[in-house]
Amino acid sequence: MERVVVLGGGESGLGAALLAKQKGFDVFLSDFGTIKEKYQQELNEAGIDWEHEKHTVELILSADKVVKSPGIPENDLIAKIRSKEIEVLSEIEFASRFCQGKIVAITGSNGKTTTATLTHHLLKSAGMDVALAGNIGDSFARLLTEGDHEYWVLELSSFQLDDIKAFRPHIAILLNITPDHLDRYAGKMENYAESKMRVSANQDASDFFIYWDEDPWIAKYLDSVKADLIPFGEKPLERGAYIDQEEIKINIKREPLIMTIHELALQGKHNSYNSMAAGIASKLLGVTSDIIRECLSNFEKIEHRLEPVLKVHGVDYINDSKATNINAVWYALDSMTKPVVWICGGVDKGNDYKELLPLVKARVKAIVCLGANNAKLISDFDGHIEVIEDTHSMSEAVKVAYKLASKGDAVLLSPACASFDLFVSYEDRGRQFKRAVRDL
Repeated sequence: MERVVVLGGGESGLGAALLAKQKGFDVFLSDFGTIKEKYQQELNEAGIDWEHEKHTVELILSADKVVKSPGIPENDLIAKIRSKEIEVLSEIEFASRFCQGKIVAITGSNGKTTTATLTHHLLKSAGMDVALAGNIGDSFARLLTEGDHEYWVLELSSFQLDDIKAFRPHIAILLNITPDHLDRYAGKMENYAESKMRVSANQDASDFFIYWDEDPWIAKYLDSVKADLIPFGEKPLERGAYIDQEEIKINIKREPLIMTIHELALQGKHNSYNSMAAGIASKLLGVTSDIIRECLSNFEKIEHRLEPVLKVHGVDYINDSKATNINAVWYALDSMTKPVVWICGGVDKGNDYKELLPLVKARVKAIVCLGANNAKLISDFDGHIEVIEDTHSMSEAVKVAYKLASKGDAVLLSPACASFDLFVSYEDRGRQFKRAVRDL
């Protein structure tokens, strides 16, 4: 019996272990951290051997295949595994080997959650048999244990793409490539960009690659893409999608879809791009223009993505906890029409906050830093913003922001950083923000 060792006992690792067990492999799961009790129970119920708070190297090196969870970087253990010529796979790669459905894979530094959720909404509204998985909700592998689908919409991070081998989406969407996770990629944008481009690595001319036409990093790698290229952006395009003054035009198949940007449920230029990408993919899969128009008009906002929370004493509180990099915060600040008290900070990923200075000067009246170590943020904005406060808990940050904000202002949580210094996840951070606002 072939032996599969899964490294990491989070949602991705658990899903891979459950799928491997279902497919008849001898399975062992190892996590150097602590596995949640609910996941421990699932592993026990499935009859899967596991360990946590350690890695027993000899048990791991007995594997025929190792499925590595995306949160695990290259380290000494992974180097040992590779030196033994044991196949190392991502959960996405492993799961795809048991999937017969057509895959729409969506990646990018920003916008992938919105675009994936919107694409799923479009296909589901058209009556298609479709599931949503990957870097959102349940893992791809876990959902496959419950059954295959005709279509899969997968939101994929660069980490999930790092260990793919034969993974081949029928439609790949690359929204943008901007600096993010550079701490994981030796500080080099080239390494990060190459990771993102892996989404198209195994495609051929019968597949489709949808991309932002104005992204300089994507442009550098287009020559290597073998799929049918379909761009979107602001310049007029014979095929693809673009913004023409205040109209979106999607030129795919017979009749182009035309609607105004004001009809879109998701406002802001970045959301116009997300809507165009989802619209192109849906049209390619046969969704009618009428359904696309209706869905782009009635789609609801995503939790933790510029999510309105409450208005308290004339101040709007907005949860943008999913903004974990500079580019995402740029979009958030650019969309603000009121003076902003900006709550930011967390685990720095090699950010250059000075890229935000022009927007911060134009939009932000005060900064509330929220993190275990806020020295870099304070240093980068000191002398540019008159009021910068240092806080180390969500309740403290919200109370300080409340005191700094005046009627007609907005308090924006848009961290530009990962959450793991003070929170379990960006979702935990966003929910704590909403709870603290309600407590006001």
